Amino acid sequence: MESEGKKLSVVIPVYNEEESVATLHKEVTDALRQLNHPHEIIFVDDGSGDRTLEELKKLSPAKIISFSRNFGKSQALQAGFDEAQGDYIITLDSDLQDDPREIPRFVEKIQSGHDLVCGWKQRRADSFSRRFMSKIANAAARYMTGINIHDMNCGFKIYRPHVAKGLRLYGDMHRYIPSVASSMGFSVGEITVNHRPRQFGASKYGFGRFINSAFDFITLIFLRRFTDRPMHFFGLLGSTLFVLGVLVLGYLSWEKIFYGAAIGTRPLLLLGALLIIVGFQSFSLGFIGELIIRQDKNGRQFQIKEKINKI
Repeated sequence: MESEGKKLSVVIPVYNEEESVATLHKEVTDALRQLNHPHEIIFVDDGSGDRTLEELKKLSPAKIISFSRNFGKSQALQAGFDEAQGDYIITLDSDLQDDPREIPRFVEKIQSGHDLVCGWKQRRADSFSRRFMSKIANAAARYMTGINIHDMNCGFKIYRPHVAKGLRLYGDMHRYIPSVASSMGFSVGEITVNHRPRQFGASKYGFGRFINSAFDFITLIFLRRFTDRPMHFFGLLGSTLFVLGVLVLGYLSWEKIFYGAAIGTRPLLLLGALLIIVGFQSFSLGFIGELIIRQDKNGRQFQIKEKINKI
């Protein structure tokens, strides 16, 4: 068996979940104990404003990373991936809706050769509005990215470490990890998972998060096609606009020279000048983008306030 002797790292981003973390820790510990693998549990407190950090400090065994403020789930995952030392890295949400008893199935599934396995909340224990918006978002993501994953945003996943540590997450890009991983050339699979009703608190996902994730989705589509060659997009666009502007001004110059037409007040003159200016700016953006992607950007924006290792 490929999984024999493999160390498992469980990374759990946490934000204002003081009532859930103790129960979740016990459930995860019980599931890992049944597998009889060496393991570690890593909680990343994303700047919680309640007593979450105090509750986490009571748990053992656990590693705790505490941010200086709220940086978002993408950065919390990034910090957890950096800290993880396992041969497989498992992530799940901290609100008790993900069932840790599914962990053995994830471990079994990833042995089929996938680099990343995503959970699919086929029977989702959420409100109708959330289920409806999720179906629309996932259908759009599948159509635009070509990745046949039913639940792109499910936080319950298992990664091979080279996948998790190779990600550059920012904004709400954690919602599209399967697409990002696929664009990097990794194999992505999925399994159905048990999804439970929320026991404590309220969902952090609101209309503002929906708008932000929509913008990030547009960014994702661009990055899938032009992440390592922005000049192919901006350069082509800029060149096209520039040539159109030159043709428009050339036509006006021809009329002025050969027919003596008055062109100073014609809207076409302004259009030609605008096309040349915008074309030059777009081309410049492509050039600047080419310079930026050659810089060493690791996507880490978070600040760690403290680390605690409870053995």
